[in-house]
Amino acid sequence: MLLSIREQNFAKEVLGASVPVLVHFWAPWCGLCRLIVPQLHQFQANWQDQVKVVGVNADQSLKLASTYRLQTLPTVILFDNGRELNRLEQFHGREDLRRTLDEFMQNYQNRSRSLSLSTPEYLTLEA
Repeated sequence: MLLSIREQNFAKEVLGASVPVLVHFWAPWCGLCRLIVPQLHQFQANWQDQVKVVGVNADQSLKLASTYRLQTLPTVILFDNGRELNRLEQFHGREDLRRTLDEFMQNYQNRSRSLSLSTPEYLTLEA
């Protein structure tokens, strides 16, 4: 089962997390929301400690649903350091979902790698 997040602990568990967080916005009446949960578990297993996956019941967290301008459910958003990095609102099947989530993480890793490899301006030596 995915860790369930509410408005009261969203800032701590998502925005303040030390790893990227994939947030699955769902509702009990949404059949597709329930159908993708096994793929989200598999995604979390594949990426292990590199990402945290949580669920937010949009019906019980209307303020979050409004803040992140949810237009459809399910909506999946990848956050890092309190910022929205990627959003997935529509997909065409399980394979499309899996591929897109893996691309989110690969893009995140590439972005992190390029930031850590860049030399800070204050360390640049002039000849």
